[in-house]
Amino acid sequence: MALTTLSFDSADALTQAFAEDLVSILKTGIRARGRASLVVSGGRTPLPLFKQLSETDLEWDKVDVTLADERWVDEGHDASNTTLVKNNLIQNKASAATFVPLKSAHENAEDGIEEAQAGVLAMSQPFDALILGMGEDGHTASLFPCSEQVADGLDMDSGKTCLAVQPTTAPHQRISLTLPALLNSRNIFLHLTGEKKKQVLNDAIENATEIQKPIVAVVNRAPVTLMWAP
Repeated sequence: MALTTLSFDSADALTQAFAEDLVSILKTGIRARGRASLVVSGGRTPLPLFKQLSETDLEWDKVDVTLADERWVDEGHDASNTTLVKNNLIQNKASAATFVPLKSAHENAEDGIEEAQAGVLAMSQPFDALILGMGEDGHTASLFPCSEQVADGLDMDSGKTCLAVQPTTAPHQRISLTLPALLNSRNIFLHLTGEKKKQVLNDAIENATEIQKPIVAVVNRAPVTLMWAP
């Protein structure tokens, strides 16, 4: 286990430092490989970061962006991570970035797996940077402890990049990158704010199995940098 914690006095200070780190990582990827890849998560926490990145100078036309997971809802739906990322990150200077969607026109997530995997696998890999969040149940991406699919999603030998997931404690069918796909990243960040989330993480690491709290599976297997502010 290799968890490095970077704590900041405020969410604003975290956002500023995190944006600078990510831009440096993406610039390195562009210099080394011609393109850079960024995997992001939805939710409220990363919105200030997305907005900061969108206004930052970078060769965004050489950056591919995808999601760690997506709810199987149409773009424009309130629950759509695609809409959230397009409205907050793929804007301003970052509007030149290429967004690689997980959601497609198929009625069910299971039927969209092949299409989603093809898009993700076309990106520069290992991903240059992965930004994960965590729910209060210890899920990350859409690897939910309550779902029948969690063991498959955590299987390091599955050979799968994407997985259809049906949580029992959250709405909407999901599509998620699997654990091996998430770990195929040069830089893995866990972005949390608030004492409660930090306590959930600490309790998970100390007391839970990977199936019980899937975030533990990430921390157990790769160097992870926790970006945290109260």
